[in-house]
Amino acid sequence: MSNPARQLAQQQSDSSTMTSAKIVVAGGFGAGKTTFVGSVSEIVPLTTEAMMTDASTGIDDLAATPDKQATTVAMDFGRVSLDEDLILYLFGTPGQQRFWFMWDDLVRGAIGAVVLADTRRLADSFAPVDFFEDRGLPYVVGLNTFDGVLRHEVDDVREALSVEPTVPIIRCDARDRESTKQSLITLVEYAMKQWVAMNESGHR
Repeated sequence: MSNPARQLAQQQSDSSTMTSAKIVVAGGFGAGKTTFVGSVSEIVPLTTEAMMTDASTGIDDLAATPDKQATTVAMDFGRVSLDEDLILYLFGTPGQQRFWFMWDDLVRGAIGAVVLADTRRLADSFAPVDFFEDRGLPYVVGLNTFDGVLRHEVDDVREALSVEPTVPIIRCDARDRESTKQSLITLVEYAMKQWVAMNESGHR
């Protein structure tokens, strides 16, 4: 594991015991959050998926995900060890707008978030990005390439979402364990840098 991630574990505990941290996986409807958590989790992930119903007609856009038959209505939960010192507990948010009221509870105590973006529907990422910006929670943007095609360059996505230059934007495949794990490592590194910068500025 990289030094920033290890430092996070060491700073949260004075002993050599296992340290845990909470990570939120967010994004628009059908962005791949449940798949992301499931692909990297070392335990059978807890999901709260419900079958799509007629109530979703005209509300949820299935144009890019026509085969989607279920949606998360509360959260997804998984766990992954980055090394022998640090365990990440993953909480996937519901993507449908009518369940966004749960987000504040799900992010409480989190050190950061992965915002999954479907480059076929970038507009769905505006709300998650704004949510974490408003709360000052470190986040990275993961461009989930469903079909292996990156439809927009990283710089174009950054400009479209009005994401600060310091915020990492990475390409990922929510179905691939190594890809999702690397996304989490990138987030931990970034959250650590933000934590250090905040503490340094507070002591000036």
